[in-house]
Amino acid sequence: MDEPSTGTLRVPGAALHYETRGEGPLLLMLPGGSGVGEPFDGMAERLAAHFTVAVLEPRGAPRSPLDDPDAEQSVEEHADDALRLIDLLSPDAPASVFGSSSGAITALALTAHRPDRVRRTVAHEPPVVEVLPDADRHRRMFDEVHRAFRSGGVEAAIAVMAEGFDAPAEAPARPPGPEAMARMHAGMPFFLDRIVPRFTRFVPDTEALRASGRLVPAHGAATRGRLPARPAERLGDLVAHPSTELPGGHLGYTAHPEEFAEALLRLLLEDGRCPVGTDGITDLP
Repeated sequence: MDEPSTGTLRVPGAALHYETRGEGPLLLMLPGGSGVGEPFDGMAERLAAHFTVAVLEPRGAPRSPLDDPDAEQSVEEHADDALRLIDLLSPDAPASVFGSSSGAITALALTAHRPDRVRRTVAHEPPVVEVLPDADRHRRMFDEVHRAFRSGGVEAAIAVMAEGFDAPAEAPARPPGPEAMARMHAGMPFFLDRIVPRFTRFVPDTEALRASGRLVPAHGAATRGRLPARPAERLGDLVAHPSTELPGGHLGYTAHPEEFAEALLRLLLEDGRCPVGTDGITDLP
């Protein structure tokens, strides 16, 4: 396995860590949770045969420190960070984008605001509960996650979220190494305290997303009909592109990296111009 190249992107208010591997058109990947990029590694290695894969760790993640540790977070600012990396790495062509969970929310904002810089976006299980008819119930659950973190810490908050998601647990095919695991643990307080309360209140611009024709909502086969998948399923109705099922559940890319990567390739290049064979994509636009 070749080690990825690393870089730092200076943006207003933060210094962002990113990693690249492979060659070809740009595929920007946006992680959720603690913002650590290693859970994407298995999938990114497979996709690097066809793309320049860039994984951006969002502001506030352990390797993307904020200038002001108390700065409020917004989806729009995170989307602008993603746009800046696209402009740096692919100034003359739009990028494909994959985001999962809170990273998928960033991808929605980016795609709605700047569809000219996006070729196609796959948004995997964004928790945009505001699009759901029972949004109040889920909003209360995320409020309880935040309260549990403030009163009982990370484990208490994760327990509340796990109960609310009601999704099967998934073991990674390749467990993160000790350094990555330490970063994941280090990033959870920021995620639970600063990202969850703001990002789960985000209301995507479904009219702009529908008009763009760029968005592919996606959900896990194992989470169909449950909270992690339901916002993506609803988005599919709102943007006239039915949500596509991908292997596994909310962390399917860690449990089934090869299968997930193959399915993602087909979604990113599903417009029929790029033949797909048993070895993957043979020609890119």
